[in-house]
Amino acid sequence: MMNIGKGYRLNPLVLALISVVTWSCKTTQEEKKKPNVLFIMTDDHSLQTFSAYDNRFIETPNLDRIGQEGVIFRNSFVSNSICAPSRAVMLTGKHSHKNGQINNSVSFDGRQMTFPKLLRESGYQTSLIGKWHLNSLPTGFDNYEVLVGQGDYYNSSFITNGDTLPSQGYVTNVITDKSIDWLEGRDPDKPFCLLVHHKATHRIWQPDTALFHLFKEDVFEVPESFFDSYEGRQAAAEQRMSIANDMDLVYDLKLLDEEGDIQTQYRRYYETIIAKMTPEQRQAWDKEYDPVIADFKARKLKGKELAVYKYQRYMQDYLRCVTSVDNNVGRLLDYLEEKGELDNTLIVYTSDQGFYMGEHGWFDKRFMYEQSLRTPLVMRYPNLIQPKTQLHQLVQNIDYAPTFLEVAGLTVPDELQGKSLVPLFKDEDAEWRDAIYYHYYEYPNEHMVKRHYGVRTGRYKLIHFYNDIDAWELYDLVDDPNEMVNLYDHPAMLPVIIKLKKQLTALQAQYDDTDRSTY
Repeated sequence: MMNIGKGYRLNPLVLALISVVTWSCKTTQEEKKKPNVLFIMTDDHSLQTFSAYDNRFIETPNLDRIGQEGVIFRNSFVSNSICAPSRAVMLTGKHSHKNGQINNSVSFDGRQMTFPKLLRESGYQTSLIGKWHLNSLPTGFDNYEVLVGQGDYYNSSFITNGDTLPSQGYVTNVITDKSIDWLEGRDPDKPFCLLVHHKATHRIWQPDTALFHLFKEDVFEVPESFFDSYEGRQAAAEQRMSIANDMDLVYDLKLLDEEGDIQTQYRRYYETIIAKMTPEQRQAWDKEYDPVIADFKARKLKGKELAVYKYQRYMQDYLRCVTSVDNNVGRLLDYLEEKGELDNTLIVYTSDQGFYMGEHGWFDKRFMYEQSLRTPLVMRYPNLIQPKTQLHQLVQNIDYAPTFLEVAGLTVPDELQGKSLVPLFKDEDAEWRDAIYYHYYEYPNEHMVKRHYGVRTGRYKLIHFYNDIDAWELYDLVDDPNEMVNLYDHPAMLPVIIKLKKQLTALQAQYDDTDRSTY
């Protein structure tokens, strides 16, 4: 028993009260020490346009900063390269067939377990701001302000805790403004989990008018595989995501001529999009694109020249959208630093999948080829991650949820199919998976990419296209990084194929993805 002064003893009831107060203060202090989670995600951000990975086209200093002061994952992949399914995978830590979001058409079942729900139950304040795109209202958040569907680049409406409210401005800036406003108004005695999910860099790549001066004079090198013939690759030959054939001159490249000479499939849809601009925004828009339109009409381009022209215009607008993201990530980092929360926050930046920047002549994603399978992933949390860490293990977006939970000090439920990345932060040589599993379901659709599943190891990739097709593809990623030569029918590759099929079957069993009858 505690003594205060010679010969004096506190009443046991007083001691009990002191003990309760002390425990309460200690609990509050421990709660405040829990790391915050800031999960920033963009849409369709290619690895090729993130300078920590590839600096041929653009510098992204704020995004690079996260990796330089933390970890850059050099082999980060998705499990289903399409918007809604990828988001559901990150929320649940489960593959698409387990969380139910196999494509963009179905609605996410918000009753299931997600990492924001578990963090919220443990005392975190949770908020989601930006793109949701899961055909249902968010659950597990104290606050949500989400775009309606895909949202718009200009003056987009937000569903704010059930109410649909307008906004004015460029969407990447607006999402960041809303995120900072929420951080300003939150309870500072609780840790936070904030999901900042941008619309950018999704099609149709409408830049901020303030960035029209960028990339005007740049000429971008056409990828080696730009004029791919797709020999030996039936599914690749039958897609509809070609820059030459499927990129819309008006909708994608903003060539809306006043005379109406340029008639395209999505011209009228584009007209409805830019009609949402304010007069000031539209004036700046027309000032930028009217000369571009006049120049294009004067050139009268055809064939390969037209395809290369479309590629250059695509790159210019896409990179301007990336710059907006980078600038706004810098704003968030500066805010956390100013508030003294930077080092106590796990900061994560990724994209819902990668994207084609002309490789194979394409834009969009979906295929299990490298450009859409890979996704950028950088994290910063100095209490756990050493600066300038580079990790080369095969990580996947099923791993995010268990990582967030373990960093927050929570037990990772057994039903999650991903693995926490924390062991890799502590030991770069920790035991890890030697292959990843992929499964894409959304066919038929606008881009007509066949359904397929496959396995990727450190060197090889085996893909099976199924449903209305039965075709196998095998690639040696060391000798053929552009994935131009399908080795599946080469007799010398038979031992490799046998081994990869065993790995594929084992992964399908591990993840319980063996029933094709419902796909």
